[in-house]
Amino acid sequence: MKEQGKIFIGFAVFILAMAITYGLWSKEPAGTTALFLAFSLCAFIGYYLAFTAKRVDAGPGDNPEAEVADDAGEIGFFAPHSWQPLSLAVGGALAFLGVIFGWWLLYWSIPIILVGLYGWVFEFYRGENQNQ
Repeated sequence: MKEQGKIFIGFAVFILAMAITYGLWSKEPAGTTALFLAFSLCAFIGYYLAFTAKRVDAGPGDNPEAEVADDAGEIGFFAPHSWQPLSLAVGGALAFLGVIFGWWLLYWSIPIILVGLYGWVFEFYRGENQNQ
């Protein structure tokens, strides 16, 4: 994690330099703001990775002598098949169509989004995947 933190912090420094250069050269506020936001996001991620690296053991990514097989094994738990992202996508699409065609579409999209969110949050509290 330490190396990944260094990479993100280095990338943040580069984006900061480009944001300052772009802002002074173009005087365009939207692009300058986007670059400063990208800098802050990279700095947050780099700081988090560097901060977390102090609390965990060094992984294979921190060892320059490591092989690819050293990082093999269980990565974590990933959710099995789920229909909840589809309902969120349908609800979100209807909500964005409501901006185009009329705000009345939100009356149908908000309940679909809420049902999808509820189902996704609580999908491991019922059914065949209850105890995972």
